[in-house]
Amino acid sequence: MMPRSLFARITLILCIGLAAAQGLSTWLTVMERDRATLDIMTGYVEREVVTSVALLDHLPAAERERWLPQLARRSYRFILGPGIPGLAPDAELSQRFAGAITDGIGKHYPLTVNAVPGDAERFQVHLKLADGAPLTIDMRPMRGAPLAGWLPALLAVQLVVLGLCCWIAVRLATRPLHQLAQAADGLGPDMKTTRLAETGPSEVVRAARAFNAMQERIALYVAERIRILAAISHDLQTPITRMRMRVDMMDESPEQGKLRQDLHELETLVKEGVAYAKTLHGTQEEACRIDPDALIDSLVCDYLDAGQQVTLTGKVGTAIVSKPKALKRILGNLVDNALKFGGAAEIEVGRAPDGRVMLAVLDRGPGIPEDQLAAVFEPFVRLEASRNRETGGTGLGLSIVRQLATTLGAEIVLRNREGGGLEARLLLPV
Repeated sequence: MMPRSLFARITLILCIGLAAAQGLSTWLTVMERDRATLDIMTGYVEREVVTSVALLDHLPAAERERWLPQLARRSYRFILGPGIPGLAPDAELSQRFAGAITDGIGKHYPLTVNAVPGDAERFQVHLKLADGAPLTIDMRPMRGAPLAGWLPALLAVQLVVLGLCCWIAVRLATRPLHQLAQAADGLGPDMKTTRLAETGPSEVVRAARAFNAMQERIALYVAERIRILAAISHDLQTPITRMRMRVDMMDESPEQGKLRQDLHELETLVKEGVAYAKTLHGTQEEACRIDPDALIDSLVCDYLDAGQQVTLTGKVGTAIVSKPKALKRILGNLVDNALKFGGAAEIEVGRAPDGRVMLAVLDRGPGIPEDQLAAVFEPFVRLEASRNRETGGTGLGLSIVRQLATTLGAEIVLRNREGGGLEARLLLPV
């Protein structure tokens, strides 16, 4: 039930904590206010009732009725009569006010107190004046002074202001993490990305400086690996060439063909390894505005001229900004795989539902097991059913495709077709 982002989690926790703290403090304040108000009111009622009863006792019996409205208050009134009988009050508030009245006039006038039936927070005090006339005090005790109408609105505004300040504070605290994540996501195979700004609080500056230094070290390590691999590849070319010349000078025999095939596989492996390493380091090709339909059509024509079964359906219909050599290399590798394992390749071009350019290469080969669709993108991974030595595969073709797709900001997806075969779909950003 918790939000996924750190920003939302911290904001939610702080806002709930602030709301709970403010609610508790408001409740305590109101409770203390009601208690203090109740103390004041009971003392006030005690004094007022004593004064009023004394005044009515000294007035002539004929004039008492006329004074009753003037002596009435919001919480009680006087009745010249026996009142309503009942049981002793059991409500806490009624008992407190009854006790205050009893303490005020109970020493001078014998009295009884009872609750009014059907009303828990109403009671009556019965007594007799000096001339024997009955007097009833009808009491509706008030719990406290009502809250001002603007107080809830003020508390709500205060909570909104606190929540806004909390949001700003959390935003400032989590923004460096967001920037760090963006920089890490933008760290492509070429190890080139925008350096983090080394500004802000000391912790942020330290993290940014460490990330920038780590990025530089990784770039140096990768460049060193490329240089080592290129040197090994260069040094291997000479003995491979010598071995091929010696094999060609040998007498014709079955062993000669096997050696020639082994040398061809070795040379292919070296070339593909260098190509894969270069794609890891990132192509130096600059993106430019190209006509994808013309590029794909020329690629298809090359295969047709070579006698291969390659068909093309659909078109993009607009120019895009991409790297033509890398795009052609991707399509070439996918078409080669389709021809190698399916005997024919179908290229479908169009738009994906999200608006991206869609280039799909389809075949009717054996396909790939569902649990291996992600693994085949790893370097040197071959499936025993199809990617064996006899086909000449090195297990680097799809790895090169994925790395080049990454440099283009594209997405490559493999899925098995209904009825057999494989679909390799490349989604290019517009």
